[in-house]
Amino acid sequence: MALLTISLLGIQFTWGVEMTYCTPYLLQLGLTKGKTSLVWIAGPLSGLVMGPVIGVLADNSKSKYGRRRPFMIGGALSVAMGLFVLGWTAEIVGFFVPESELRRLLTITLAVFSIYLVDFAINAIQSTSRSLIVDTLPIPKQQKGSAWATRMIAIGHLAGYGVSTVDLLKVFGRTLGDSQFKQCCVIAAAALLTSVGVTSWAVNERVLVSSREGDVKSGALKLVGKILKTAWHLPDRIRAICWVQFWAWIGWFPFLFYSTTWVGETYYRYTPEASIADSADPLGDIGRIGSLSLLIFSIVTFIGSIFLPFVVRSPENEAKSGGRNFTPRPPPAIAPLATFVNAIKPDLLTSWMLSHLIFAGAMFLAPFVRSLHMATVLVAICGIPWALACWAPFSYLGVEVNRMTAPSTILANGSSYRRLPNPSDDFSSSPPSPSFLRLNHLDRDAEEEDESESSTGETAGIYLGILNLFTTLPQFVGTFISMIVFEILEPGKHPELHKGEDVEGEGKDDVVKKATEGSNAIAVCLFIGAVSAVGAAYATGRMKRMYRRS
Repeated sequence: MALLTISLLGIQFTWGVEMTYCTPYLLQLGLTKGKTSLVWIAGPLSGLVMGPVIGVLADNSKSKYGRRRPFMIGGALSVAMGLFVLGWTAEIVGFFVPESELRRLLTITLAVFSIYLVDFAINAIQSTSRSLIVDTLPIPKQQKGSAWATRMIAIGHLAGYGVSTVDLLKVFGRTLGDSQFKQCCVIAAAALLTSVGVTSWAVNERVLVSSREGDVKSGALKLVGKILKTAWHLPDRIRAICWVQFWAWIGWFPFLFYSTTWVGETYYRYTPEASIADSADPLGDIGRIGSLSLLIFSIVTFIGSIFLPFVVRSPENEAKSGGRNFTPRPPPAIAPLATFVNAIKPDLLTSWMLSHLIFAGAMFLAPFVRSLHMATVLVAICGIPWALACWAPFSYLGVEVNRMTAPSTILANGSSYRRLPNPSDDFSSSPPSPSFLRLNHLDRDAEEEDESESSTGETAGIYLGILNLFTTLPQFVGTFISMIVFEILEPGKHPELHKGEDVEGEGKDDVVKKATEGSNAIAVCLFIGAVSAVGAAYATGRMKRMYRRS
């Protein structure tokens, strides 16, 4: 399990570095917060495009190296290249262009391009890594796989924010770069390449040796049509999962992208003895202060990812017992205690719903925070909701996708699927002999087949891609909301990162005073996200009632 999911560690480590430093980096280059929020359209746009498209392409790939691994390796190499360009953007542009306004604009343009490259490539890795888990594990192990994925995500967060809190220039000197940001980019690239390499080496992935001819020869329009048709005809339970994800991610978007900057701003704006005016690396200082709170957040997430699976009933057990609690018979000596514990153990849906409410409660307080300690406490509280956000939707989706098929099943549309037996049930056991995956279909016109009915565990990529759509679309909403809030409350350059400068005709002291007297724009975005989290809790409650009726 650890080897299967370790690629997510590298992915999350890279996300952590990007979320910690890229917002203050763009602000330091001279972008306003409003324009910076537009740059972060890269995240949802890449998810919107790469998730479903890579999912479908990988589902039908006949590469001898497997369906998922080539995309994972190619994506990791692209991310590494993007990180190196991002870290050394000023030097690359400066090599070709002398000091001028054009040089500044080209530096910003190349930095934005690098962010887009990193986001698009990392979404391809994330989509295929998640699909690999669903492909590899049987239904009884989907919960365990999702739990391990959550642990790796938590470890990646922990490592990423932990590295960001350390003054790397004191540790490595200038060996990896002459700034904190450059050294973090190098370490993130190395971590991602290593983790993806380990998963690609360790997983004995099935090779697709036959599929419908129509899928293989489909063009771009047909590919998009397949995605849209599947999304339009989603099974009720999968649709419910997607809508919960939609409302939840309107709230998570500003938290993940701006919380580091918010914590750093809170410290420098509301702590009298704090001063960034004499800092040689203001970007690194704000990043380190914000990363400390997110390090604690990651520790809470990691602890939650370990213990929550033991205190929450899995969806697989719910299904096996027809909604009734089920557990193996314990030894007689502890039977009463085991029965009591099992009776009070919440199901995963209830826990997921409560996590939305916890997140909403913490973020409702964000606009009223005036100290680093309080900001850190609120960020840390969100660790438990994030652990469930990384676990619950994928656990339920994995179960639902695998329920759609059974060995040698002929579906209503005439499609017959057969998964060849895998000698190994557990990924950690000895490697099985090479296995193959065949998708067999009866001789019927492909245009008459209902794609939504024929989807099985073998097409996990497209369903995970559609879930990714419902993760990325709300980020467009969050971006739009953030842009409006930033333009109204903080339209100028960032005062802390432009020390000693007059910002749009005002003296630095006037700008800082205005910033500290008004509402923090990021805190307002977090507050709006809390409202959406309440909507996610309501959607989860509706999903829970749906499961009870069925």
